[in-house]
Amino acid sequence: MGLDEHKKLLNQDLEQFNTILGEILPRYILLMKKKGASKEEEKELGEIEHFLIEVNAKIAEIKNKLDQDLFGETMNLYYAAKQAASNGDQYAQKRLDKLRTVFLESVQGDAFFNWN
Repeated sequence: MGLDEHKKLLNQDLEQFNTILGEILPRYILLMKKKGASKEEEKELGEIEHFLIEVNAKIAEIKNKLDQDLFGETMNLYYAAKQAASNGDQYAQKRLDKLRTVFLESVQGDAFFNWN
């Protein structure tokens, strides 16, 4: 399966996830605001809260993995460019300068790396 197919599938899954979450959250908010909820509604609220905590943890895990993988690959590119530049490769020197600039902007802007 190629990149385009992967992107399409991932976008479909993310859209479906967003749709499902869009159906769950209004019910959660309604139950949170409801005064005098029945035992059944309190149980449902607890189940939804537990589910949302699990979902949040999974999202954080995915984001952390993505951040780590991007950072690791970026560092590999940086050190390879640095080595090639030290050997006189002008293209590598330009790439190294760009990596340094983007890295500095990312750190100063309190943002993580987006090198694409």
